[in-house]
Amino acid sequence: MPFSSPPDRAPRSRMRLLGALVAAAVAIPLGALTALSSATAATTSTVYYPQRSDWTTTNIHYGVDGAAWTTVPGVPMEAACTGWLRKEIDLGSASGVQLTFNNGSGTWDNNRGANYRVGSGIVVVKDGAVTTGTAPCATTPSPTPSATPSPTTSPTTSATLYYRTDWTAPRIHYQVGSGAWTTVPGVVMTSACTGWFAFTIDLGAATGGQVVFNNGSGTWDNNRGANYRYATGLQTVSGGTLAAVTTSPCAPTPTPTPTPSGPDTVAPTVPAGLVATADGVRVTIGWAASSDAVGVTGYTLTRTGGAGIVARDVATATATDVNLLPRTSYTYSVTAYDAAGNRSAASASATVTTGDAPTATTGEPLGGDPREDSIYFVMTARFDDGVPSNNRGGSQNTRAGNGTDTMFRGDFQGLVDKLDYVKALGFSAIWITPVVLNRSDYDFHGYHGWDFYRVDTRLETPGATYQDLIDTAHAKGMKIYQDVVYNHTSRWGAKGLFVPTVWGARDGQWDWMYSAKEEGREYDPMDEATGNDPTLTAAQNLLAKGRPYNGDLWSSTATAGSTCANFGTLTGTKSAEGFSLHNCQWPSPTSGMFPSTYYHQCWIGNWEGKDAQDCWLHEDLADLNTESKPVQDYLIGAYNQFIDMGVDGFRIDTAVHIPRVTWNRVFLPAIQQHATAVHGEKGKDFYVFGEVAAFVNDKWNRGSVNHSAQFYTWKERREYSVDDVVAAAEQFQYENLMGTGNQPTSTNAFLTGTDGNTYHAADHSKFSGMNVIDMRMHMNFGDANNAYWNGKDSDDSYNDATYNVVYVDSHDYGPNKSTVRYNGGTDAWAENMSLMWTFRGIPTLYYGSEIEFQAGKPIDCGPTCPLATTGRAYYGDNLAGSVVAADFGVVASASGAVATTLQKPLVKHVQRLNLIRRAVPALQKGQYSTVGVQGNMAYKRRFTEGTVDSFVLVTVTDGATFGQIPNGTYVDVVTGDRRVVTTGSLSIAAPGKGNLRAYVLELPGNPAPGKVGVDGPYLR
Repeated sequence: MPFSSPPDRAPRSRMRLLGALVAAAVAIPLGALTALSSATAATTSTVYYPQRSDWTTTNIHYGVDGAAWTTVPGVPMEAACTGWLRKEIDLGSASGVQLTFNNGSGTWDNNRGANYRVGSGIVVVKDGAVTTGTAPCATTPSPTPSATPSPTTSPTTSATLYYRTDWTAPRIHYQVGSGAWTTVPGVVMTSACTGWFAFTIDLGAATGGQVVFNNGSGTWDNNRGANYRYATGLQTVSGGTLAAVTTSPCAPTPTPTPTPSGPDTVAPTVPAGLVATADGVRVTIGWAASSDAVGVTGYTLTRTGGAGIVARDVATATATDVNLLPRTSYTYSVTAYDAAGNRSAASASATVTTGDAPTATTGEPLGGDPREDSIYFVMTARFDDGVPSNNRGGSQNTRAGNGTDTMFRGDFQGLVDKLDYVKALGFSAIWITPVVLNRSDYDFHGYHGWDFYRVDTRLETPGATYQDLIDTAHAKGMKIYQDVVYNHTSRWGAKGLFVPTVWGARDGQWDWMYSAKEEGREYDPMDEATGNDPTLTAAQNLLAKGRPYNGDLWSSTATAGSTCANFGTLTGTKSAEGFSLHNCQWPSPTSGMFPSTYYHQCWIGNWEGKDAQDCWLHEDLADLNTESKPVQDYLIGAYNQFIDMGVDGFRIDTAVHIPRVTWNRVFLPAIQQHATAVHGEKGKDFYVFGEVAAFVNDKWNRGSVNHSAQFYTWKERREYSVDDVVAAAEQFQYENLMGTGNQPTSTNAFLTGTDGNTYHAADHSKFSGMNVIDMRMHMNFGDANNAYWNGKDSDDSYNDATYNVVYVDSHDYGPNKSTVRYNGGTDAWAENMSLMWTFRGIPTLYYGSEIEFQAGKPIDCGPTCPLATTGRAYYGDNLAGSVVAADFGVVASASGAVATTLQKPLVKHVQRLNLIRRAVPALQKGQYSTVGVQGNMAYKRRFTEGTVDSFVLVTVTDGATFGQIPNGTYVDVVTGDRRVVTTGSLSIAAPGKGNLRAYVLELPGNPAPGKVGVDGPYLR
């Protein structure tokens, strides 16, 4: 997934870790857990927590195992004895409970995002530690204490400072009392909410101190040389003023709930104004929200017609039905219910007739083993500009300084035009970035899906639709792997599922931001504001330029059924432009703007915790509740249409942020079943590979199996609850407690036998259906030898590592989480490629790497710098002219700039590597072994199936000796050298950096191919 800077999306290294926010503490139903306290026979847990001098109120927010959490902010704790508070929690039949604590004003103690996990009996939580068995308020037996009490230590005090700035990573440099200052430039503050950063200072016995701030690059805010003087408690620093406050500037303002005088026996009002609208085989239903003395909990929507009566609960006064029968009449009615179980009468019904099903598609996948291919990864909008008239810059184009190099520049026509370039490189599969209609501010990469049922209009043109691209590629023998997103939508939700209504007004400040409403008009990114609106000032027109119509999104008053608290009230903060911000103006998970039926409602606080599956990655990535049936139906229906079009596989974005059990239960079976039902045997070869991002160099991602790439290649090994939400929590806890040492292992990637020469049929009975990108090799590709040994070390933990996608760098990161495109040098690139093309896995190359395109340039800096200066620069200038491929890796003719490109040393290298790999089945699909092998990157590989028996000895860069090998004649595919082995051993001299030797054994019916291709700058 590509990441841009705010307001679009930030690199993972800069993503918000909102430890101080309510969401991070609240929505971790089974986070990274501390050890369970020793359980006793009791069925209650009595929790003691110290009275903090800086908290006037202390709430405990908890969730008993298997039950719902308390309502935020929890319940007040009661006084136990001097300096201590307590709360007795009824566990029922559960064995434990998770805890967090807060002051009711936005400051939390949630065990650094992991929650506290305790069992029954007496529990003491203090200073981040859990102890059990003895209450701090227990009566002290004789001898009686002396009349003179021993001095007690005063509770530790603290100061929490909120600093308002447009710096991306401000530092706080401070002094406690008269003590030493922190080391310059200080400590990085935590992003708390838009424009605000927070930090808590432990004061010990002090009552305050001095503080200054800086941007980490030499720019300081030191109160005009006087420093800021802070005290205990909550304070803000904004506009050069430090002020004590009672609530955090980031704390949502709670909506008071009326308290009924007695039991609630009154049902909500009957929903009114039910309207159903058909869009093909989708129906959208809306109605006026009901009212209730206490509050409406939800609605039950009932549908009749088609396959029969269907009822489902929804949280808001709108719903969408998908995958209905074409030209069929459906009737809907709705009832409202409250928390007490009171239910209204049914509304008046609404009847609608669906339209036609989507037009039948012409595509059919190519089928075949995906390991026979190598993959070229293209960012479509930045590859080649086939039709300049559809170029679009969006609202951030001017800010980024892109000029005529608009973010949406490449298109399907450009890709169709240059398919022969990709084929001439030798690639037989192309991975393209997402194609669904996007809607955010800087979305050329495609990961901000808005309408998942439409192809982005900035990519298609007449004669070059997505279907045309698929069909043309297939005609050339090339597969299309489509990047897909199940985890999130655009910041504005998803059309046909749920779209929040945000606050907006053409009030003199915001006229440039909000389009005047036009009845029936919808979002179309092809129609951008020109910046010549006579009703706007010149400055406002500059801000408005490039913005598509958004009148469908905003309202100056809360709409019926809105769940966003304090709609339209001022927040007291300003935008980057200096305009007053309002509640519900900008999408946020914690505002109540997104109902839990469709979206999660928290920020990620612990990237190896359960909240990494249940919360938002970033402010412009609205995190889908993938355990919800309406969401599942929406996504399955959307992606089935692309399977119908004949795409050959899916690359799954942010796969790690969805529970494995959800993939295994819902999405992966849906993909496989639909592909097989539509395309038969070819559908069975539909290739799925997921991005399970783990940016560490160890085998398991910081010890969390649930966040490790190999984990997702396995089926579940036990049954979980039928409820998908509960099942996800159960699975997360079960597997993390099982730990890394108790995970399944496999020999599917390895040759067997005492000599390591025997191929065996792979056992895929426990395969989940998802293959993965090899994150460990990717992270270690700063050096090919390091990548090789790290890859080998992990291979027993994948279901079958021969299906791993292997790349050096991508649109997100380079090796070792580098934020620049790989710049190790041409020799190192050649060595990396030689390893990738001969070791297990499917070699993949990010567009332009064949000419070291943009080497050393930042991969992404969002709209803060021109795209031309980044790793996502436009590539088409290198492809100008014409090229015709005679075959994979073979150029028939070329002219213009592309002819020059095709002469580059790494182009020649990758062409020949592709020719060699295609000629030797063992290099494509073989298992490997290092038994009897002496050398660094040296291994033997074999593939045996039917009449095919392919055996090869490979050494990359360095020399090697291969022992315990079959006697016979071996022929090197690089030099044509022939060796006759009679003693079971073959020694090969070092071929040199980036070069390799691959000696193929002559076998009956399986002759060695001999020398493949012509000598180049590295393979010679």
